[in-house]
Amino acid sequence: MEGITVQRPHARTALTCSAALLLAALTACGGPAEADSKNPTAPEGVTAQAGSATSVHVMWERSSDNEGIAGYDVYRQGKKAASVDAAKLMTDIDGLTASTAYTFTVRARDAAGNLSAVSAAAPVTTPAAPPADEEPPTGPSKLRGKADSGRTVTLSWGGSTDDVGVTSYDVYQEDSRIHSVSGTQTTARLTGLRPGTVYTFTVRARDAADRSSPDSNALDLTTPSAPGAPASTAPTGLRTKVTAQGEESLVDLSWDQPDTGGTIPAYQLFLNGKLTTTIVWGGTPPAGRATYRLTLTDPPGTRYSLKLRPKLPDGKWGDFSAQRTVVLPG
Repeated sequence: MEGITVQRPHARTALTCSAALLLAALTACGGPAEADSKNPTAPEGVTAQAGSATSVHVMWERSSDNEGIAGYDVYRQGKKAASVDAAKLMTDIDGLTASTAYTFTVRARDAAGNLSAVSAAAPVTTPAAPPADEEPPTGPSKLRGKADSGRTVTLSWGGSTDDVGVTSYDVYQEDSRIHSVSGTQTTARLTGLRPGTVYTFTVRARDAADRSSPDSNALDLTTPSAPGAPASTAPTGLRTKVTAQGEESLVDLSWDQPDTGGTIPAYQLFLNGKLTTTIVWGGTPPAGRATYRLTLTDPPGTRYSLKLRPKLPDGKWGDFSAQRTVVLPG
């Protein structure tokens, strides 16, 4: 019979049931996930320090967010000048003009793209261009300091000299710049550290031509452990001696072993932050001070940072020692 449409109520019933089941499932699971619409908190403690006649070092404190910070945007005069990931709390802004006033602000952002409010503005004026500044500053002297708490330390040092003038001092922790202060300051207070951790600090002076001095002496500081936390398992008293032997460089290391309540069967040795070798004793592990010789074949003048950590009796790896820096001889 033409022109007759056969209706199938069971099909409509199936569709209705499927929709009802889907709605019930969504209701049971709390419905669709809500989008993250909460803004991070605005960064606080924003500072701007002229590093040279054409660069400024901007720093700030960590923001918070309900889902986590994804990064930070730095603005110069209200226009975005740089973006960094969430692990960084500082950046350098280059390409500036000498003898010029600037203001910098920072905003935090989360993975959903929500931006914090703008931070308080940090003003700074770049110094005048140096008149034929040909020499780098001398290195800061007598770096010393103390751990004020598990998360803060205070450093001080003897001032540097320069043929024109010192613009800033840069604080380094294991070869990474973590703080800068004016060339008129010879102290710095560092925050945001971890309790019960060994830190190695050095300081360099910088002039308006952006030339950096040699490193100051290295300073090891251990922050106090949190109450009830286990004692540090870091090796201490790490010393290095470098000698040339033909085309090779021999690096002799020695250190005091930590008290772990048992025998330390091995150590991991890191060069420039990367695992280089695992030191496994051929016989009975030594007691007291341990030694190891590392052979390198890199060209003279190659610079390396070294640190190590022990393998604990329970099989886990312990805390890192302080870092040492060596330069291969010619």
